[in-house]
Order: sequence, then C-alpha cells, then structure tokens
Amino acid sequence: MIEGDSIKLLRECDAGVKMGVASMEDMIGYIHDDMLRQSLAEYKAEHIRLEDEIRTLLHEYHDEGKEPNPMAKGMSWMKTNVRLVMDESDQTIADLMTDGCNMGIKSLHKYLNQYQAADEKSKDIAKQIISLEEKLTRDMQKYL
Repeated sequence: MIEGDSIKLLRECDAGVKMGVASMEDMIGYIHDDMLRQSLAEYKAEHIRLEDEIRTLLHEYHDEGKEPNPMAKGMSWMKTNVRLVMDESDQTIADLMTDGCNMGIKSLHKYLNQYQAADEKSKDIAKQIISLEEKLTRDMQKYL
C-alpha cells in the first residue's frame, strides 16, 4: 500500500508541477514589471527543480509519472490567453497565478489526505510544492 500511495501522490505532484511550469511559460512574455518577471522566473526554476526530484523518486519506483490532464491544461491555456488578450496587465497575471496556485494547493491537500499511506519522501515533496505555491500566492498580492 505504501508504494502504491507513494506513486499515486508523486504522479499528482508531477502533473501539478508540469501544469504550473506551463502556466508560467505562457504568462512570462506578457509581464511588464521587471521584478515580477524575475520573481516568476525564480518560481519557475524552483518548480523545475521539484519536477526533477519527483522524476527521480518516480524512477526509483519504475514509474513514468503523469502528464497534466489535457482538458485541464487546454482550459487553463484558454483562460490565460483570453484574459491576457482582454487585459494584458501585471495585475491580470498576478490574478491568474493566484488562482492557479490556489487550485494546486487545494488539490495537493486532497491528494495528501487521499494517499495517507505514501512514504515520507513523497509527502514531503507534496508539502514543499504546497509551501512554494503559498509563497508564490503571497508574492503575487502586491500586483493584484
């Protein structure tokens, strides 16, 4: 059970981090404020670092990981681009990032509860992602 829950939790972390990186890549070209651009680039780098850690752990379990749900990814891309076409401001970017982080935080808490038998390494990765998303949300507040 531990291995199964660990793999499932890591897969969800993998999909979530990939979704976050893709969202940041979609938005970074629209940013006007240099500090916001730098901040988002740093968060993106940290997400990629966590993605590498997740991949290493999944590899130990002989698992390939999980891609984000294509429908969710497409809807996110569409929402982002429609909102940015209507209002290409840093405030819109901060709002979109905050929404995405909040969804990620909520999902990861759900998966931590669902996969309680996961090993501590897997739970720690999920908690690191939650912490990173919470920090990103706080950092976006000054741009709202």
